[in-house]
Amino acid sequence: MPDLPSSPAQGFMHVPVLAEPLMQTLAAELSEQRQSGVFIDATLGGGGHSGLLLDRYPQLRLLGLDHDETARLAAAERLEQHGDRVTIVATNFADYTPPHPVALVLADLGVSSPQLDVAQRGFSFRLDGPLDMRMDQVGGGETAAELIARLDESDLADLIYAYGEERLSRRIARRIKADLDASGAYAGTAALAYAVAGCYPPKARRGRIHPATRTFQALRVAVNDELAVLDRLLQQAPDWLQPDGLLAIISFHSLEDRRVKTAFLSDDRLQRVTRKPLRADESEQQLNPRSRSAKLRIARRRPPEPRSEA
Repeated sequence: MPDLPSSPAQGFMHVPVLAEPLMQTLAAELSEQRQSGVFIDATLGGGGHSGLLLDRYPQLRLLGLDHDETARLAAAERLEQHGDRVTIVATNFADYTPPHPVALVLADLGVSSPQLDVAQRGFSFRLDGPLDMRMDQVGGGETAAELIARLDESDLADLIYAYGEERLSRRIARRIKADLDASGAYAGTAALAYAVAGCYPPKARRGRIHPATRTFQALRVAVNDELAVLDRLLQQAPDWLQPDGLLAIISFHSLEDRRVKTAFLSDDRLQRVTRKPLRADESEQQLNPRSRSAKLRIARRRPPEPRSEA
């Protein structure tokens, strides 16, 4: 039996992606006045990015948001040394309103490695487990298995195409529905990954990206309503910022990045800091393969327009 982690933080140890590009850009763009303010980590996870910021800027204080209890416990342990500079809130960022404007809002939209590595969470096609995929297992909601059972073949294919950008979506949906047992249940993550891979030609099954990646992404996005949640963040977060405050978002697939790019271009409250997304260099990609698809975009809150005299 493998050794179990002795603490939540040990189980949640992972390398924060794009840490160096983020820290370099903030060093140039975060004003001296803002370095003594409050920042919101809207996707706290294990506290990796937040720990770096608290170390670099001793006057900054953190409001960390996460609806995953394991993540909150890990972050609390990791950030314990920073004492009362850290406040952790059990919430999804879409349901949160800060008590006052802040200097920085950071969101890492990816599923953390520790979540992927727990088979019972159902996120990974590399580990066999139940088809769950809920970020918030305590709060209930529909699992991926229940979603598959509820949708008819056509709707399932549309979902896989829309949220996974999977060109074989109709073939995959047909295979998935055919594999349901008599009660309408699916065997688990390994069976689903095997079924999806079987829809690909043999040569295409051996690429760098697993054939099931897009289908698993689509189901996870749908189960957690991730795009609608991101849209709410993009609408709300500019109002969380002080004038000249910064909004930094790390995305991991094109559906997210297009929304972030569009918002940064079209929102009159924001001015782009990064014209193009910041990407991981070759050394980071080798050390942390998860960083290969990561994109960081940063925008600044414009000062309010002066009121004209009547």
